[in-house]
Amino acid sequence: MPKREVLDVETHERVEVVDITRPVKDAAQRSGIKNGLVSVFTRHSTSGVVINENESGLVEDFKDTINSLIPKGDYKHNRIDNNADSHIKAFLIGSSETIPLTDGSMGLGTWQSIFFVELDGPRQRKVDVTVLGE
Repeated sequence: MPKREVLDVETHERVEVVDITRPVKDAAQRSGIKNGLVSVFTRHSTSGVVINENESGLVEDFKDTINSLIPKGDYKHNRIDNNADSHIKAFLIGSSETIPLTDGSMGLGTWQSIFFVELDGPRQRKVDVTVLGE
């Protein structure tokens, strides 16, 4: 039977990259499942979940690049709530990642971390962690 936890993530900037690796690992361990998959999913259409290296320069480069690729602008959706750029960024980044779980350990690479990517902050956010397996 799958085990699910919801993580609370508080952000403080419009675009922010938050390392959630530790709370995801903790949720996987609490599940009691040793072998399977860990799914990390954001419920919000102006945020994303990615895996990459947690190096401060790289994180800043990522934020700068996503902002330069999709700047604030005159988008059709802005007539509703003025955050179309956030939705477009999230569309490209994606809302989930899946990590293998083997012998109780997540199969992340040496330099890989799991990030929640805020694109319309600051906000209070929810991230679902679901562990499936045996």
